[in-house]
Amino acid sequence: MVTAGLILAALAAALHVYIFVLESLRWTAPRTRATFGTTEAEALATRELAFNQGFYNLFLAIVTVVGVVAAAIDATAVGAALVFAGTGSMLAAALVLLVSSPDKARAAITQGTLPLLAVALLAVGLVF
Repeated sequence: MVTAGLILAALAAALHVYIFVLESLRWTAPRTRATFGTTEAEALATRELAFNQGFYNLFLAIVTVVGVVAAAIDATAVGAALVFAGTGSMLAAALVLLVSSPDKARAAITQGTLPLLAVALLAVGLVF
């Protein structure tokens, strides 16, 4: 279970790196605008906000990856703490998105499913 949880955490981190790329590096690109449902004018007006938000996603991914690596080298307590911090924050952000913007439920579910599964499997694996 721990291994499965760590794999899912790594996948959640990869997804959040991808979100970082979209939000911080490609926000005004036509394909990114289509993904987020924004017009060119909206993307230009929110570029700085998206840039900042993308870095939040990157930092969550980094914390999670460091945790996965720590767990892999038998620093289980440190690794688990970092994975729970990273994926727990990803999950919390997905819940905030779902509650604050129900029309973005698909995005919230996409961004929150892997962290939810990672947290659940890692917790079960560590307890049992």
